[in-house]
Amino acid sequence: MKIVLKNLLTAGFLTSTLFTTAYAASDTSVLSASDAVVVVIDGTKLTRGEVEQKHTANLFQARNTYYQAERKIVDEYVDQYLLERQARKENITVDELLKRHITDVIAPDPSDEAMHVYYEGLDTSEPFDTAKTKIREFLRQKRMLKAKADFMQQLKKDAKIEVTLAAPRAEASLKGVPVRGAKNAKVTLIEFADFECPYCQQFEPKLAKLQEEFQGQLAFAYKDLPLPMHSHAQKAAEAAHCAMEQGKFWEYHDLVFSNRKLEVSQLKESARTLKLDGDAFDKCLDSGATAAAVKANLDEATALALPGTPGFFLNGRFIEGSVSYDALRSAVLEELARTAKPVETATR
Repeated sequence: MKIVLKNLLTAGFLTSTLFTTAYAASDTSVLSASDAVVVVIDGTKLTRGEVEQKHTANLFQARNTYYQAERKIVDEYVDQYLLERQARKENITVDELLKRHITDVIAPDPSDEAMHVYYEGLDTSEPFDTAKTKIREFLRQKRMLKAKADFMQQLKKDAKIEVTLAAPRAEASLKGVPVRGAKNAKVTLIEFADFECPYCQQFEPKLAKLQEEFQGQLAFAYKDLPLPMHSHAQKAAEAAHCAMEQGKFWEYHDLVFSNRKLEVSQLKESARTLKLDGDAFDKCLDSGATAAAVKANLDEATALALPGTPGFFLNGRFIEGSVSYDALRSAVLEELARTAKPVETATR
């Protein structure tokens, strides 16, 4: 069964308030007309387009925040819709459905011995005899959440769900930007990152997994956002661009994120590990020859008001770096749903 926002509204699962808001947000003739007058100063009319031109970044982030809140509501109603539909199929209430498929199927509570092992790994001065009740409840809730997630995943797998709520999108240039993956891909994931950022380093395995899963379908681009509190980030970004001048940006990118050696001498050592021309690399890095390229990326990130690193744009759709792999994968699948045409793999 195909479930779209319109179906949910028709079925009565969204409140009249959400309906009014969604309808107003979709009325492009009212909200998006660039020539609509939004303020008059001493008889001079200022249009929406004039305001947006000077405050693009702030408005984009505001719209994205609103979209995230609206999407969360829609996702919650999709879950409720599926639960109520399944309950009707089984001729029981939703509470009885949850009990049958979640509460009654989770593993029994762990023994005191097992909980004591868990307790020993905690940083607490609370005695085990008083802490074990909290541990038992915590583990029970964790199992409940996993069981419900698995059940909801199965319900969604059995349904054809298409969320038609449009996400705000920002334009991001790929001129002079390293890209790898699918050539002429219809879906591109741009990462704004910092080589010294621990969250960027932790996210790398997720990107590698995504690259492997969507090989031939997805392109990956990298842009620099060296944060001021990271003293090594600027030079590491410049070094990666120096490696790009010798045709090995991605090899250098992967190596530096892996070895985390960010001192200038270590950056030069990594270049030699990859068999780059050491003298040319050193001259490039010492002279700051690629600093302007790094600054161009930084200026773009500033214009987009990115809150931190990593930050992603999936076909212009902003995704925060705190996203889980499953959520990122779902977003990629939504974008890929637009095209099923196979593409050629290449690195450029």
